[in-house]
Amino acid sequence: AVTVASAAFQMELDTRHDKYERLVKLSRDITIESKRTIFLLHRFTSAPNGEEILNESEVKLDAVRRKIKQVAQELIGEDMYQFHRAISPGLQEYVEAVSFQYFIKTRSLISVEEINKQLIFTMEDKEETTNMTSNSHDKQPHTWSLKVTPVDYLLGVADLTGELMRLCISSVGNGDIDTPFELSQFLRQIYDGFTFIGNTGPYEVSKKLYTLKQSLAKVENACYTLKVRGSEIPKHMLADVFSTKTELIDQEEGLP
Repeated sequence: AVTVASAAFQMELDTRHDKYERLVKLSRDITIESKRTIFLLHRFTSAPNGEEILNESEVKLDAVRRKIKQVAQELIGEDMYQFHRAISPGLQEYVEAVSFQYFIKTRSLISVEEINKQLIFTMEDKEETTNMTSNSHDKQPHTWSLKVTPVDYLLGVADLTGELMRLCISSVGNGDIDTPFELSQFLRQIYDGFTFIGNTGPYEVSKKLYTLKQSLAKVENACYTLKVRGSEIPKHMLADVFSTKTELIDQEEGLP
């Protein structure tokens, strides 16, 4: 009886391990596709037709959501937290991509509820028929969802700030003087929000606070330079403004 029990236990462990590996692979795919979407969205500032870029990014995000649907299917009936480490990197990257697109469209921050609303999946007809034949006794639910955890959301938003800083640099490069000021305000609000959570939040979140502070300082400094020097400042000099400011922050913080 003991050997039967241990064999069953071993089988369960193997199954769990295989599932974990599949989720790690899916998470990697989600990360890659989300990064590609972010890369595409950066062309928005210089594209003659921004609408096309947004439409293309929507197609890409739909493809990412199809991958997330596979993750959700793997997790039906499972405790998500046992597999959270496998899928967290992909979900953070997805949050970053989807919130970047949302910011470009609305100049505001997408909520975690809004993100999760798009992660409710239904079974398509063709899936249903194949399931009926293969395992009719093991009926899957018709709708299921995957919830991005508050921590994944916060970490994704923290990474978004780095993209917004790049957006600021490229806007200035394209002679768009308004965007940096909008970004500066927006980043300040995010930074204040993170400071409010402060050290009470998870360690990874407080670690991101430093990078966030850097991004904010760079953007605010560029805005200051624009305000004082106006648009006559050569564009390449603004890029220098961004880099020198980082060094100053590093010295202030006493970081290597």
